[in-house]
Amino acid sequence: MQRYTKTYVWNFTEPPEAIWPAMADTARFNEAAGLPKHVIEEVPQDDGSVRFFSTARKGPFQIDWEEIPVEWVDGQWFRHDRIFSRGPIGTLSATFRLEPDNAGGAIGHYTLVATPANFLGVLLLKTVFFGGFEKSFTTMSASADTWAAGRRETPFDIPVPELTSNAENRLDRVLARITESPNEHGLARRLADWITTAPEVDLIRIRPLTLARKWGTPERETIEMCLQAVTDGLLGLNWDLLCPRCRGAKLSVATLDQLPEGAHCGSCNIDYDTDFSRNVEMTFQPDPAIREIPSGEFCLFGPMSTPHVKVQVALASNEERDIPASLPPGDYRIRTLEAGGEADFTVDDGGFPTAIIATESVTTGDIAPAGVIRAVNRSPQKRTMIVESRDWVRDALTAERVTTLQTFRDLFSDQLLRPGDQVGVSQVTLMFTDLRGSTALYERVGDAAAYSLVREHFAFLARVVRQCNGSVVKTIGDAVMAAFNDPADAIHAAVQVQQGVIGFNTDTAGEDIVIKLGVHCGPCIAVTLSERFDYFGSTINMAARLQGESEGGDIVLSQAIVGDPAVAEILTPFTLEPARSHFKGFEAPVSFFRLPAAAFLTTESGSP
Repeated sequence: MQRYTKTYVWNFTEPPEAIWPAMADTARFNEAAGLPKHVIEEVPQDDGSVRFFSTARKGPFQIDWEEIPVEWVDGQWFRHDRIFSRGPIGTLSATFRLEPDNAGGAIGHYTLVATPANFLGVLLLKTVFFGGFEKSFTTMSASADTWAAGRRETPFDIPVPELTSNAENRLDRVLARITESPNEHGLARRLADWITTAPEVDLIRIRPLTLARKWGTPERETIEMCLQAVTDGLLGLNWDLLCPRCRGAKLSVATLDQLPEGAHCGSCNIDYDTDFSRNVEMTFQPDPAIREIPSGEFCLFGPMSTPHVKVQVALASNEERDIPASLPPGDYRIRTLEAGGEADFTVDDGGFPTAIIATESVTTGDIAPAGVIRAVNRSPQKRTMIVESRDWVRDALTAERVTTLQTFRDLFSDQLLRPGDQVGVSQVTLMFTDLRGSTALYERVGDAAAYSLVREHFAFLARVVRQCNGSVVKTIGDAVMAAFNDPADAIHAAVQVQQGVIGFNTDTAGEDIVIKLGVHCGPCIAVTLSERFDYFGSTINMAARLQGESEGGDIVLSQAIVGDPAVAEILTPFTLEPARSHFKGFEAPVSFFRLPAAAFLTTESGSP
């Protein structure tokens, strides 16, 4: 069958690193080009690989094809192949290469290679096919260049549907409710404008940390805005169970109690468990009553669909290849698209280690020359090598993090695990507090006055915990258990509590309170206890015992918390006192540190 080939060359004024994020965003590019969404069927193979089959309608044609996983090197090139089983085209291959020019800009080469499936395909390829692509792609390349130069807000012009009158009326009512909330933070109108005008590709899975980075807004405020938007009907909420290998959301549910114990990823052909720290992410979509987002994919694979993947290249059986690629220093992982092993490594200023791929394993070898990734496929099957950055969680609002926010607990108290279920949390930071001499306080001032003071002290602690990105898990008598995702936030909270007690006592103008406080971090399990999202395990017991060692007005810290680099920086102005004691429930003596009460008696105490 005759092959038809056409190469387009575009000259960009901006450099490759500025152009790549637009031109390599194949999902957004396809939406802008007017290509239809399609359904993907994943078919596991006997050798552990997976084949991907798609179907869509383009004009009068029903089109079926096999989607060959895209190959790319970040910032340099990508190649996309499709093999059609229905429609006028037999095969289609698109390759884009980007290189710097001598004037500080870039040159892009886009090559299309197609074969017809029938006479109609021959006619299309000889007449309108390439001309239509050229017109569309030339327009979009100019838009991408203008966007890269900062002269437009979006890379491509993508039409969005107008809101119906019912949707507009609903939106007005929803915004009025959100604006009355303390969680609005001046972001409601911005969020509403975005979800009604953004391309579908941005709204399939809304990630609040991505929005915060895009808008330059505080992360917690952006998260709180999205949570409030769910309550008031602007957004819908999903818990996505991500595959630990490809990071794809293979299952989404609306509530925590619908999460299964595990799932299967057809793309990687593996089973995996639920882990709050690694693979349960909260995402959002527009409420369908305001804007409905149809299901389907514009592009399953693509460099910007999985931006943490820096290299994805297919290797034939027993192939050895040097792949030109220059990646910055950082933490990386080598794995295969197919089921198999993985190898983690760190790159400094030297080169990349050789990637050695076997049937069941991936290992690293000698360092390759600078500017080269050396790959060796020793398996008897074709394997697609992936080099990915391990900072993929930067924009993932994991369940581990969101469940430690007070706003989540306030708005979604019904989001609980099934009774008896438990999920792993790799690290949570816990702050336990208690009132020193509370029994004597009740005897001195009476039950009513003491209870009122205790309630005011709870409110004081809750304000500090919330401001420091944590949540109050529960109160136990006069004690408080608070949880934080970031150990540094917990230390900020602990210091602010002890520094703020003096002002609290002045404001209440009555009996002075003294707070005992302990902080610890470590792994635990998340459970539902007494209709409350709670934590269980030795980490919780240790945090409670540390609070028990507090003398009041001080902060008792575990070795684990003090060893955190960010915590160590916060504590630099303070002098810690080492201590050691036997704790109930722990066999060996426990070493810990005390930040004495005297550190908080002056304003020069190093407030963070």
